[in-house]
Amino acid sequence: MNLDTLREIVKVAKDEGVAELKVEGKDYKVSVSFVSGSAPTHHAQPMVNYHSAPVTPSVSMTAKMTNSDVGLHVIKSPFVGTFYTSPGPGKAIYVKVGDKVKVGQTLCVLEAMKIMNEIDADVAGEIVEISVDNESLVEFGQSLFKIKPN
Repeated sequence: MNLDTLREIVKVAKDEGVAELKVEGKDYKVSVSFVSGSAPTHHAQPMVNYHSAPVTPSVSMTAKMTNSDVGLHVIKSPFVGTFYTSPGPGKAIYVKVGDKVKVGQTLCVLEAMKIMNEIDADVAGEIVEISVDNESLVEFGQSLFKIKPN
């Protein structure tokens, strides 16, 4: 998809009052959310490359915090998929509550369209919550992990 086509799609969606728009193609996935008619909050991001290793999305998220979440970093799902705590059946889980993690450390796998995508920590710290159960379907933007940064 070229940039002009993307701009036109976003413009039409915004003009029609669409709150969220998702467009997928062979080698791209675009998700755009509009907040009170303002500019898009998410941008085009290639998600799947069918000819190489699974894509490891860079996840940098901001969460609506509750009082108990103050100071925690929330990692959210970058797309709809199935959440797995380990690389395969019978294999050790990646992390559990209380584990210390480093930037770039794999936290889970999200399966989308039969592609396994590793989700990595983007901050160093301690896992204080795993928000979903193994083999659960997760939605775009759903909280996966809460990390207390170092």
